[in-house]
Amino acid sequence: MEKERPYSQTLQRLRDAGLRPTRQRLALGRLLFDGGERHVTAEVLHEEAMRQGISVSLATVYNTLHQFTDAGLLRQVVVDASRTYFDTNTQAHHHFFKEDDGSLMDIPGEHVAISGLPSAPDGSEVDRIEVIVRLKPAH
Repeated sequence: MEKERPYSQTLQRLRDAGLRPTRQRLALGRLLFDGGERHVTAEVLHEEAMRQGISVSLATVYNTLHQFTDAGLLRQVVVDASRTYFDTNTQAHHHFFKEDDGSLMDIPGEHVAISGLPSAPDGSEVDRIEVIVRLKPAH
């Protein structure tokens, strides 16, 4: 059996999404996708990159995350005006948000039922619905 090159899965993922596999995209893609499904902020990914000796600016991390999102490789989850996560799980699903530690946890899409949704305004259609359930410690 031929041993797979370290970046081959990430390389293929980028090519399939129509993105040119630059050195920085490959390095950040590997951090994002090689560890299973996860939720990260740009700052956390930047810290991980720096710890692994990947020289990349925070602005480049933001740009890359947005490029990956536009290409369908990530989903953006806006928790509030100052906190945005990028989710490697692009399937339809929702989230628990733990306010005490800022972590997100997936809720399978079929575990949330939406009823009474109004019709979309003329000229538009519903793309998706994302529910964020905010949690606080029980007292």
